[in-house]
Amino acid sequence: MGDDDIVKREHFANIVNKYADMVLRLALTYLGNRADAQDVYQDVFNKLFKYERPFNDAEHEKAWIIRVTMNTCKYVIRSPWKKWFAVIEDMPDRHIENLDIVSVVITLPRKYRLVIHLYYYEGYKTAEISNIFEHQREHCPDTVKTSKGITERKDVGRMGR
Repeated sequence: MGDDDIVKREHFANIVNKYADMVLRLALTYLGNRADAQDVYQDVFNKLFKYERPFNDAEHEKAWIIRVTMNTCKYVIRSPWKKWFAVIEDMPDRHIENLDIVSVVITLPRKYRLVIHLYYYEGYKTAEISNIFEHQREHCPDTVKTSKGITERKDVGRMGR
């Protein structure tokens, strides 16, 4: 193994250590079950390992990882396997009484989950979330506002930040 390979592996290990929890939390928030979230986690870091181009900076790197995580989650949901074999016990309970923030977020409609996760857990501002959701920029502020309204009605706003 050459010096370049060692440097690449060390750099990759540092990135995995830096973003592992975030990727798993995002996937779990979006998908609602640990098994699928762990599959997404593996896929995201496999894609990162194969990614050849350098990132502009740390924010570009993080945004790329978030974007790949979201797209991989969407692929899992659309997969024929998922449609045929939904895991019933992993479906979130729709009755919200004295649940923690994660349980509340999982009960939200899917399109709001990632927005809320990025806002409350990762500390992104509305404009930053709009940049991550590039193809939906014009709708993102409304989605963030709606998401925050839903979660505040369910007391997530007080549990979050």
